Amino acid sequence: MAGNARAVADADPERYTAEQVDAAVGALGDAERFAHAQEIVTHAAPGLQRVLDVALHEGGWFASAHEGQVREAAHGDDPAERERAVRTLVAEETRLGMLVGVAVGLELARELRRAAASDPDRQET
Repeated sequence: MAGNARAVADADPERYTAEQVDAAVGALGDAERFAHAQEIVTHAAPGLQRVLDVALHEGGWFASAHEGQVREAAHGDDPAERERAVRTLVAEETRLGMLVGVAVGLELARELRRAAASDPDRQET
């Protein structure tokens, strides 16, 4: 199966194997590369926030179930239970934001590659 995954990734540059993703995640440990990524994200933050907000709302992530969790966390009788509910809610929202954020990042990278490929005057840095 690993051979099939490699063949698919080689045939389609938009598909990645688990090994390629692991190597890319490992490369994020390079402080200089990560600093550049932070600069880009800081610049793009307002637009990315709008994209994330739309994706979360259109995906139904902040529908009635979410509102119920917020009410449970805010109005429980037991302070320890409220703390647990808030911690759980924050952790779930963080994971969800990361998942959607990574998907947005992948699509952003594709858009940037497409734009670079269509601009003959673009110079590699």
